[in-house]
Order: sequence, then structure tokens, then C-alpha cells
Amino acid sequence: MFTGIVEEIGTVRHIEATRSGTRIEVAANHAIEGLEVDHSISVAGVCLTVVERDDRSFASDVVPETLARSTLGTLTRGSRVNLERAATPNTALGGHFVQGHVDAQTKLLSREAEGDGGRLRFALPKGLERYVVMKGFVTVDGVSLTIARLGKTFFEIALIPHTAERTTLGALRPGDAVNVEVDIIAKYVERITKKR
Repeated sequence: MFTGIVEEIGTVRHIEATRSGTRIEVAANHAIEGLEVDHSISVAGVCLTVVERDDRSFASDVVPETLARSTLGTLTRGSRVNLERAATPNTALGGHFVQGHVDAQTKLLSREAEGDGGRLRFALPKGLERYVVMKGFVTVDGVSLTIARLGKTFFEIALIPHTAERTTLGALRPGDAVNVEVDIIAKYVERITKKR
């Protein structure tokens, strides 16, 4: 479980095909602290298990299902990724409950400057419309965000300067692909009400 508050931007150091998918090695400074083999870490919004670690990087194995559903399959050496270690009972819940289980990929449609921040419009993936509400939560590349505007085929977020600087969202350009995870609470509510 994560909160969607990115700790740092890591850099992909190495990518290697394996018999079960792909092994990704990511260099990090802060997010590596206290990280051990078998721990979970969010990489671009995807929950991965640490399988190797040294003082400057960690490695995780990514299976074909995850490669197909997320943008991790398009990473190359030097790619920058948002990182967040798994939440603990002492973690401040500054964002929302994030699983790191990506629902879909989508693309940035447009970006407008708003002071030092920006207004980012993303295509709303088909099938996820019912889980996205005005002023509700959405996770984009591991970042907990609030829906600022919602249309039939898009959603917008207002990006504050701090988030633009501390996450990969600050460098996104129209056409760039991102991982999206909708609020898990909405899914549970839907499931419970369907049973009735």
C-alpha cells in the first residue's frame, strides 16, 4: 500500500529480458534508505518487489501482465520514474490509499501553464469513467492527484509547482503515456452495491 506522495525521481540504470519478463534496475538516493529485498516499492505507480539491492540502486522483476498493462514495458536506460516506498503504520497519509495496481495507461492530451504550475488534461480510459469523480482522487504515474475538471472523455488535474518539480509530471509533454490507478474505494463500493 502507498499514499501517492512521491519520495524522489529515480533513474533506470539497466533493463534486462528474463525468462519470466524483464528485470529493471533503478538508481535512487533517498528511496533506497531502509529498502530491503522482498520490500515493495512503487515505480511510476506500479507496485514492484525488490529482488536485489545495493547502496545506489535496486532491481525488480516485471512480469508480462504488468509490462502490458503499464508503461514499464516502454522504459529505457536513463528513463526517469517516480518512486515511493511502501507505507508503514507511521507513514503520514498525505495522499490517498494507492495499491500500485495500474488500471490502464493513458496519454497527456494537453498542458497549459498556470503560473509555475500547470493544468494537465489526460484522456479518460474507457471503462474507468464510473470511478472518476470531480474532486476525487486519481493516481497518475504514482502521484496522488485531485480531479480538477472532468469531461466525458478526459480528466484534468491542477499541478502545483512543488509536484511539478518533485515528480516526473513536471516534464510530461502532450502524447506522453502514463499509468492510471483509480480510487480503490470506488471499486469496493461498486462491488458491494452490485451484490445487493
